Amino acid sequence: MIDSQQLMIKAEELLHRMSPEGRERARRARERKAARAKRLFKRMFWGALTVVAATMLWAGIVGPIGMGGVLLAAIALVLVFAGVLIFSSEAPVAPEQLRDVDLTRLPQQTERWLEGQRPALPAPAQRLTDQIGVRLEALMPQLQGLDPQEPAAQEVRRLVADELPELVRGYQRVPQSLRRQTSGGTSPDRQLVDGLTLVDEELKRMCEQLASGDLDKLATQGRYLQLKYKGDPLG
Repeated sequence: MIDSQQLMIKAEELLHRMSPEGRERARRARERKAARAKRLFKRMFWGALTVVAATMLWAGIVGPIGMGGVLLAAIALVLVFAGVLIFSSEAPVAPEQLRDVDLTRLPQQTERWLEGQRPALPAPAQRLTDQIGVRLEALMPQLQGLDPQEPAAQEVRRLVADELPELVRGYQRVPQSLRRQTSGGTSPDRQLVDGLTLVDEELKRMCEQLASGDLDKLATQGRYLQLKYKGDPLG
């Protein structure tokens, strides 16, 4: 018998993939994949070129390399390719690392971390994380000329590197069996969605004020996440 709950989850996922947020998320994922493939190709190309140049130099100075030399060159190529693949792999982003990330790279790194948390979140929260990813992408170029010591920059870092990760991690600390249970008129699932909605609104406000150059307003009128969990584990 088909589990009706699983069927609803799959239907929600299908609808989400067809939504503007889902298509935008897929576009960003394709771009990241293409950029990574391009970096790998360039590193492999220069590594192979180095091995070939070294082989030709040896042959020109010492003499013919013979079959043994060809075999060594082939082994060197394999080692170069393996080394590029190993050392080019991206390690998972830990939320503690976000506090020390350079301001201009903070949105991208936060989006990478959030992408890793997405599968464990309920469907409404997944849609919000995709929308937050769009906001973070828009925020990235606006931070290029911002002094990291300015109050406006600290406001951005507080929201992106502290409050957003703590909100998601607080939800993850709640046992799965309790996440949908309602207490005091709300549930951990609902609290997560409400918190992510507030983060999304804050990011939108920040993008608008950075675009207008109103840094003083950004620094002095930031709203802190006022999430009241009434003593449950999510708080």
